[in-house]
Amino acid sequence: MPIDPYILLLLGTVGLAALLPARGTGADVASGASTAAIAFLFFLYGARLSTREALDGLKHWRLHVTVLACTFVIFPLLGMAARGLVPVLLTQPLYQGLLFLTLVPSTIQSSIAFTSMARGNVPAAICAGSFSSLVGIVITPLLAAALLGSSAGGFSADSLVQIVLQLLVPFVAGQLLRRWIGGFVARHKKVLGLVDRGSILLVVYTAFSEGMVQGIWHQVSPLRLTGLLAVEAVLLAVMLALTWYGSKALRFGREDRIAIQFAGSKKSLASGLPMASVLFGAHASLAVLPLMLFHQMQLMVCAVIAKRRAHDPEPGITAPVSTAASRTAVGTGTRSG
Repeated sequence: MPIDPYILLLLGTVGLAALLPARGTGADVASGASTAAIAFLFFLYGARLSTREALDGLKHWRLHVTVLACTFVIFPLLGMAARGLVPVLLTQPLYQGLLFLTLVPSTIQSSIAFTSMARGNVPAAICAGSFSSLVGIVITPLLAAALLGSSAGGFSADSLVQIVLQLLVPFVAGQLLRRWIGGFVARHKKVLGLVDRGSILLVVYTAFSEGMVQGIWHQVSPLRLTGLLAVEAVLLAVMLALTWYGSKALRFGREDRIAIQFAGSKKSLASGLPMASVLFGAHASLAVLPLMLFHQMQLMVCAVIAKRRAHDPEPGITAPVSTAASRTAVGTGTRSG
């Protein structure tokens, strides 16, 4: 089961923030740089996302509606149901982070990779992830404001303006400029990918620095972290089962069921971390902790599932007739008509 190297970098960044948190002027500089990094991230998301491919995928609308329902309806409902675990297993801040996790869009890259590995419908996975990212730009902040209330900024005019300026405006700008810069972005995919990840590391450092300065981490104990991991394991298992057997009940084929399972059961770390920074401010460190843990868990579990699905027999292929059976057929004079 794979350990995502990027998770190790994120944990290292958290450790750096714990040992050397940004304070005073340094904190102001880090906060400004983090704000610029978030805007740049969503500009790149807009420049990369092909609206033509997404619109072409509308032909398979039932699949995309199913994935969106899993991502933005079933996941949040399960997150709200977990409210009953406070304070037995979860503290209120950890629960808020868990609930925010259920509101985040689905992934694109890992959904495509696992769908391809399992011999599923890769074009559908691409479109499903793209739709989820598009919808999440608007839906995730609104759901967070409605379900998390004042802890996520509420519906105040200032918070909505901040969301629009830091997330939506850069994304739309990237989409509008894609015609001219799309080729450059595609050619320099690896370099810009490093910029992406470096920006997210900066966001994490700023968020956890603020948490350290305010003493938020004293609220988390090893026992609470163990409880959080257990809750997330159950959440992932439930979503994997619902997406697989639910899509079967809806009469999707094997390839579509694979795409639905991998796109409908996962959450995007790349989208969630910047959104949490905007929505939660100084409390973002605890808000993103459940998402970071869930991200690694989903990669490990889905890698195992994808490898097993890859060994499924091809649809329509029957097992070869045994030699003994063939001889019996010959001995009885069986002939092909």
